[in-house]
Amino acid sequence: MDPAGVKTLRTSSVAAATIGTMSIPVVSFTDERLANGLRLIIAEDHLAPVVAVNVWYGVGSKHEVPGKTGFAHLFEHVMFQGSRHVGKAEHIALVQAAGGTMNGTTWLDRTNYFETMPSHQLELALWLEADRMGTLLDALSQENLDNQREVVKNEKRWSYDNRPYGSWSEKLQAHLYPAEHPYHHPTIGSMEDLDAASVEDVSAFFRTYYAPNNAVISLVGDVDPAAARAWTERYFGRIPANPDIPPLGDVSLPPILGEERREVVEDRVPLPRIFFGFRAPQFGDERLDAIDVATQVLAGGKGSRLHRRLVRDERIAQDVVAFSLGFVAGASIWAGWATVRPGVPVERVEAVFLEELDRLVHDRVTDDELARAKALIETEELGALQRVEERADRLSMYACLFDDPDLINRMLGRMLAVTPAAIQAAAGEVFRADNRVIMTYVPALPPVDAVPAEETPGPLDAEDGIDGDDGAVDEEAVA
Repeated sequence: MDPAGVKTLRTSSVAAATIGTMSIPVVSFTDERLANGLRLIIAEDHLAPVVAVNVWYGVGSKHEVPGKTGFAHLFEHVMFQGSRHVGKAEHIALVQAAGGTMNGTTWLDRTNYFETMPSHQLELALWLEADRMGTLLDALSQENLDNQREVVKNEKRWSYDNRPYGSWSEKLQAHLYPAEHPYHHPTIGSMEDLDAASVEDVSAFFRTYYAPNNAVISLVGDVDPAAARAWTERYFGRIPANPDIPPLGDVSLPPILGEERREVVEDRVPLPRIFFGFRAPQFGDERLDAIDVATQVLAGGKGSRLHRRLVRDERIAQDVVAFSLGFVAGASIWAGWATVRPGVPVERVEAVFLEELDRLVHDRVTDDELARAKALIETEELGALQRVEERADRLSMYACLFDDPDLINRMLGRMLAVTPAAIQAAAGEVFRADNRVIMTYVPALPPVDAVPAEETPGPLDAEDGIDGDDGAVDEEAVA
C-alpha cells in the first residue's frame, strides 16, 4: 500500500501480440485499487489531447427484486439530476462547456457512465463522477423522483409500446428465462413497480450498489498517470465502501429451453416479421465465441448466407438480422429476425431461416466463409479499439464482469482461433428445435365494422410504421 492508500498491480507492457502471422496491437494499462475498493484502470495514449472516463457499476436489472423492477434504469436518469455540489442537469452542462461529451447506459448486468474530455479537463470529470457517487442522495427529492419516473414512462411508450415491433425483446426475455430468473424482466422494468417506488426505496438501492467497491473507473487517452491517481484518491478516496452488497444467488439455467415456444403478435406493423430466439452459452464461454463467428457467416453483411438466400436470391425477405447478446448469469441470448416481403407466405421465410441454421450444424463452414467472417470481426474489433472511449468501456467491462481487464487483449485472438468444428459443435448445442422461440409479428387488421365495404383489409402502409431496419438492440440511454 503506498502513502496514498493505493495498492497498484501493473500488467506487463508490450507493443503487440502475434496470432499466426498477424501482429495485433496490445492495450497496455495499469490496474489498481483504492483502499475503499474502487478499481482504477489507466491506459495512456498521447496520440490526441483527449481522455475517456468510463465508470462501470456492478448493478443492472438482474440485481432487482420482484416488485422493485426498473430501479437500475431509473437511477441512470436520477444520476444526472444533481448531487451535493452539482445542480440539476449541471453535470451535462459542465461537461459540454468544457468541450466534452457524456452519457450513461443501463443493461442487465451493469450500469455505466462515461465522458470523453479534452485531457486538461480530466480532473473535472473525476470530480463530477465522485460527487454523484458520494453525495447523490443529498439531492434526491420526491420532485426529482417523480420527474424522472415520468421520463422513464415516456421512454417506455416511445421505445416499446408505440414502436412497431417494439415489444419483441421484452417478450423474448420472458420466453427464454423463467419468471424467477433475474433476466426474465426487461431493463426498463415495470411501470407499476416504478409507480410504487418511494424515495426511501430508491435511496436504499443507491446505498446498496453505488459504492466504490462495486465500481470500476477506466481512464484512457492523454493522461498523466500520477496526476490521475492523485485526483482519484482525492475525490473518491473518502467515499465509504459497502461491505454488504448482496450476492445474486443461484442464477444457473439448463443449457436449453427444453421445448419450442411460439407466439403470434398482432401489432401496428407494416409487414410481418419473424423473430427467432435461442438460449446460448454465457458471455466468456468459448462456445459463444464460436456462435459469434457463426453469426457473421449467417448474417454478416450482404455476402452472408441469410442475406444472400432470403434477400438477394429468393427475394422473400426485406431484411435479415442476427446477433448474440452476451450475459454472465446463466445463459446468453442468440436472436435474429427476417421481415417478410409483401405477398410472400410467412411460413416460407421461417422455413428458409431455420434451414440455414440447420446447415451450420450439418455442413462444415467453408474456408472462404470462415476467412470472410473473421476478417469482418477483425476489422470491427480493431476499428473499435482505435477509439479511446471504446477501449475505456472494454477495460471497465472485462474488469467488472470477469475481474480480468486483460481480456481486452485476448478476445480477438480467441475469435480468430475458432475452427469449423467448433462452429458445428456450438451450433448443434444452440440451434435446436427444443431450444427456440419463434415470434411472428403480423399487421393487425382493423375491426370489420371500421372497414368500408368496397375496401379489403390488408397490411398497414409503410408510413404507418418504420422501415424495418431497427438494427441491434438499443440499450437504455440518456438522451
